Amino acid sequence: MTFVGKKFPSLNVDAMNDMGDTFKLNVLEEAKNNNKKVILFWYPKDFTFVCPTELHAFQEAVAEFEKRNTIVIGASCDTPEVHFAWLNTSKDNGGIEGVTYPILADSNRNLASTLGILDITNETYNEETGVVTVEGDNVTYRATYLIDEEGIVFHEGVNHMPVGRNVAEFLRLIDAYSHVQKNGEVCPANWEEGKEAMNANREGVASYLASN
Repeated sequence: MTFVGKKFPSLNVDAMNDMGDTFKLNVLEEAKNNNKKVILFWYPKDFTFVCPTELHAFQEAVAEFEKRNTIVIGASCDTPEVHFAWLNTSKDNGGIEGVTYPILADSNRNLASTLGILDITNETYNEETGVVTVEGDNVTYRATYLIDEEGIVFHEGVNHMPVGRNVAEFLRLIDAYSHVQKNGEVCPANWEEGKEAMNANREGVASYLASN
């Protein structure tokens, strides 16, 4: 099920910050109450391999997201305590020391289940024992959500575990959506800030294609 064009689920989830504080965070309310966009990116596990490269990449781009009135939030199904341990592990030891944005600790998997992004390939119920077993790691894929100031999802994407994300593409998508919000024009393929957009009608596309 896609959430594009719909409101992001309103759920309170445990989160951890770089100061070691555990608190409840509601992604939908963060967007609406602060009148900001939100980028929420999920990764499979703390203390793994591709994951720290992504968290550091998003940290390096925090100022660029802030320029675009956008809040950065990370997320996994690890506990707050594990997040804090990873936040206190140096970069040269595979840690994420220096990351300042909050990280959701969806250890009960309520939000990840609602979004449908868990690595579960099969569920089996044993009628005799009443036990449910699953195939898969029951952790999240590399899912990313861009949410506007009203809490509406305007982009979602899911990568498999081995494939890291391109942070610059999310900045481009935010620029494009902001252009649409501000100007009412639509953004064609490969659009970047400063390039020509077009009117959403036959004349607009004809004019754009004639000059590009």
